[in-house]
Amino acid sequence: MSYDPNNIFARIIRGELPCHKIYETDAILAFMDIMPRANGHCLVLPKAPSRNIFDVQPEDLAEVSKAVQIIAKAARKAFDADGITVQQFNEEAGGQVVFHLHVHVIPRFRGEPLKPHTGEMADPELLARNAEAIRRALDAA
Repeated sequence: MSYDPNNIFARIIRGELPCHKIYETDAILAFMDIMPRANGHCLVLPKAPSRNIFDVQPEDLAEVSKAVQIIAKAARKAFDADGITVQQFNEEAGGQVVFHLHVHVIPRFRGEPLKPHTGEMADPELLARNAEAIRRALDAA
C-alpha cells in the first residue's frame, strides 16, 4: 500500500484543516483527537509522509517517540491522571483507520474504561480547554 498525501492528517499538517494543536517541532505535530476515548486523548505524528511503522524513517520515528514521552508527561500532569495508555496501529488488520503514522496518548484513571470508538466528534470547546491544559503543563515543565 502506498501513502495517500491527501489523508486527513497530511491535510492537518499542511494547515488545510484545523486542529487543537498542543505541541509542534520541525519534525512532529501533536493535537487533540476529535473522537477521544478519554478526556485528554491526543495524537502525535511525524510531519514526514509515513503510512505507518513499516515505512517511517527511523529518524522520524525517533522524533515521534521523544514527543510521545513529552506529551504523556504533560497530559498526566494536566489531568492528574493515574496513568497513560500509548497506542499505535498499523494497517487495517492492525486497527489503523487513518493511514498516516500516529500515536495515541490517552490519560487513564483507575476504574474508568476507555470509551468505545463511536465516530462521534467531541465538543470543540472541550477539546480547546483540554489542549490548553496540556499546553500549560508543557510550559510548566
